[in-house]
Parts: sequence; C-alpha cells; structure tokens
Amino acid sequence: MRKRGTTVAVGTGSRGPVRHRPPFADRRRFAGLCAGLAGGVVAVGVVGIAIGAVPISPGTVVAALADHAGLPVSAVDPVADQIIWTSRVPRVLLAVLVGAGLAVAGAVIQAIVRNPLGDPYLIGIVPGASLGAVTVIVAGASVTGALSLSVAAFLGGLLAFAATFVLGRQDGHWPPTRLVLAGVAVGYLVSSFTYFLQTIATPNQVTRVLFWSLGSVASARWGDLALPAIVVSLATVWLLLHGRRLNALVNGVDVASALGIQVGRFQFQLMVVVALLTGTLVAVSGGILFVGLVVPHVARLLVGAENRRVLVASVLLGAVFLPLADLLARTVRAPVELPVGIVTAAIGAPFFLWLLRTSGRRAR
Repeated sequence: MRKRGTTVAVGTGSRGPVRHRPPFADRRRFAGLCAGLAGGVVAVGVVGIAIGAVPISPGTVVAALADHAGLPVSAVDPVADQIIWTSRVPRVLLAVLVGAGLAVAGAVIQAIVRNPLGDPYLIGIVPGASLGAVTVIVAGASVTGALSLSVAAFLGGLLAFAATFVLGRQDGHWPPTRLVLAGVAVGYLVSSFTYFLQTIATPNQVTRVLFWSLGSVASARWGDLALPAIVVSLATVWLLLHGRRLNALVNGVDVASALGIQVGRFQFQLMVVVALLTGTLVAVSGGILFVGLVVPHVARLLVGAENRRVLVASVLLGAVFLPLADLLARTVRAPVELPVGIVTAAIGAPFFLWLLRTSGRRAR
C-alpha cells in the first residue's frame, strides 16, 4: 500500500510514473491548508451574499447573519435582511453543498475506476438524470404523472447507474475498465433518448433543457437544503470512515483482497453511496460540469494520494470552487446570469490542458 502523504503520480512517460512531493503532505501543513480553505469558504460565502442586483456591504451581511444566529448586533435594514436571508444565503449554501458533494463523488469514482477521467458522467448518473429532467420538461405530466423535475432527475440518474452497475459486473467484482466501458455505453444510449426529446421540444422547452443541463443554484430556497445537507454529510463521513479500505482498493483488487477486504461488497457499497450522493445533488442543481473531475485532481496535487486527506481537501475545495464559479456566473454579464456550468467548464478545461502540459514536462 502506498505510504500516506508521501508522493503522488501526476503523469506517465517512457521513464515510468512521474512523482512529486505534494506541498501539503505533512500533518502540520495539511492542517494549515484545511484551516485556510475553511476560511476561504466563509470569505467566498460572505462575498457571494453581498454581490448581486442589489449590492449589500459585507458588514451588513455579517450583521444580518449574526442577528439570525441570535447574537447582539445593531438593527439591520429590513429590505437588506430579506434579500440576504430569503434568497442569497440559500443560494450560497446550496452552492457549497453541491460543490463539496460533487468533488467527493468525483474523488471516489476516480478511485473506483482507477481512471483520472472518472466523474459522475462516467458511470451514467448525470446522463440518466438529464433524461429524467428532459422528459418532465418536454413530455410533461402526460408521461411522468405527478413526478417533479427533481424527482424525475433523481430516479433517472439511479436507473442509469443501475444499468451501468449490472453491465459492469464480472465474477462478483466491478473491474475498472469494464465499469468505465459500461458507463460510457449507458451514457451514450441514454443521451440518444435525451437528444431525441430535444428534437421534438418547443423553443421554450429547449431553452429550459439547456439551462438545466448546464446547471444552476439560482432558484435555491431553504426548503431545498435539508436533503442535500444530510446526504452530503452522511456520505462524506461514511467514506472517511472507510478511507483505509479505499486506499487499498486503489492499489488493486489483489492488494485489497490480500488485506482481507471483500472487494465486490465494498465496491458495491461505494457505488451505491456515490449514486445516491450524485443523484441527490444533480436533482437540485442540474448537470454542473467539471467539479467532480477537476477538484479531486487539485486535492491530490496539494495533499498527496492518501484518500482520507483527498476527501477532506476535496470537500473544502469544492465548497470554495462552486460558490466562486456561481459568483462569476452572476457578474460576468450582469444583470444577465450565466448557467454556472459554463463557468466551471471554462475553468476546468484549461486546467486539464495545464495539467497535461505540466505532466509532459516532468516526464521529460
């Protein structure tokens, strides 16, 4: 098993794997990184609440939050307080939850499939959720009955994952290559139905499909937060408790079996947790791109390959990244808001190009 927090492979070349010493690999630096990122979450949250169609000073934001927490503060303007508490705080909190959850899901999927391109798209969950949502938007209640868009997206994601789960199984295990191929095939098949529905949609319906597919947290309300908060918290805690077993699984089925791990059963548990986590988040936010793909790679570059540290760093990085991306989505073309998936993709794709270029230089 790889020693904790030592080195991490960032690329391969003719001379074998290329490794570097992560800057936050030792315990003290890792603790400092976590504290800094936690502060970053708070800072980005306050700025995200302050900036909007009606600008509000950070001091007023802090005073309003303190007032709702029951702390003794001077009176806050009622209009500002209503904007902060009913609209902007739920939006920022949902972005924090979705960013943290998708980052964790991506880290675990990359570990299961042992593929750096692993993310919720790769095992069919997001394409399935898209089909469920598009069916509700285009076909309406005549086909989906009383299902809401979020419920249909959640069920679609789980059904697509179930197909990937069945097709990717071989001899009681889920070999990484077979699982990836099954996920890709299911994703393309499901997407074909989604594209067909778009061809028969009205222009207004196509616009709704486009915005849902690119993701948004703009419509967040307090009632939307409870379920994602519970699911993200429980999934993250469960994954951290099984971090040692995840480390063993990353090193191969034979290594994990030699350490007494029931590999097939553990893979099953991991995939169910990731499917429920991703399905819940996609149902409330749409298909936000690149968070689950990019953030875990950044976490490994910072803290190394030990999965418990990767999970903690991914949670915090995702909780900073998505609210920041949402802030950019609101301000780049203000007063028009962009879907947040455009911003995450615009940041994520150049990052991968940079990673590819950097890995190539180190390989030489």
